[in-house]
Amino acid sequence: MEMAAPVSPAPRTVEDIFKDFSARRSALVRALTVDVEEFYVFCDPEKENLCLYGHSNGSWEVALPAEEVPPELPEPALGINFARDGMSRRDWLSLVAVHSDSWLLSVAFFFGARLNGNDRKRLFSLINDHPTVLEALSDRKHGRDKSGVDNGSKSRHSAKKGNDVTTKNSRPPVVDDGYDDDEEHSETLCGTCGGRYNSNEFWIGCDICERWFHGKCVRITPAKAEHIKHYKCPDCSSSKKSRQ
Repeated sequence: MEMAAPVSPAPRTVEDIFKDFSARRSALVRALTVDVEEFYVFCDPEKENLCLYGHSNGSWEVALPAEEVPPELPEPALGINFARDGMSRRDWLSLVAVHSDSWLLSVAFFFGARLNGNDRKRLFSLINDHPTVLEALSDRKHGRDKSGVDNGSKSRHSAKKGNDVTTKNSRPPVVDDGYDDDEEHSETLCGTCGGRYNSNEFWIGCDICERWFHGKCVRITPAKAEHIKHYKCPDCSSSKKSRQ
């Protein structure tokens, strides 16, 4: 569990609201996948009503609900900890994921209430281009089925010449987790949206920070990737420019 983010000015443009949404979504996906063991422990049924928050700085937090009435922002589902031991683990996590998706949309459209109809439509389109928290969680559960039978082969989006394939074009390593409830497994998540690896999508790896990204998230197509010798993600490119 991480500390709450400091209060920041409310995002006003479509792009700002979507950036806020993406950061909160990535945090929630991480809580329910990579950090699931830690999240599970924090949701003690013996504690009071708890909520799962995703913050705009990319951190997540299990905490009591806001005391303000009405709250500064829409509140996530209350009392998620009470159902933890009364359901199967995967069903409980799926329930939390569904409520998290509903909360993310409510926060996004709370910020977007003053947008015009076209901008609200554009905002929803941007949001809808990324997997929901539930879909990201489902990808983790069923990763072995979705990755295909030839886990050792490269992605169907990779370069044609197998001997010339570089890391930027080969698919990220997939861990055959089988979603064992008793073990914590490593994940390959998109560095932009937080979605889990899916063999039906094109991915590209940064040669600097070694994170992986959906091609669509960083606006790189398979054809464009063929002409990139060393790929630098947007964060690494920005860091280099700031040092110059």
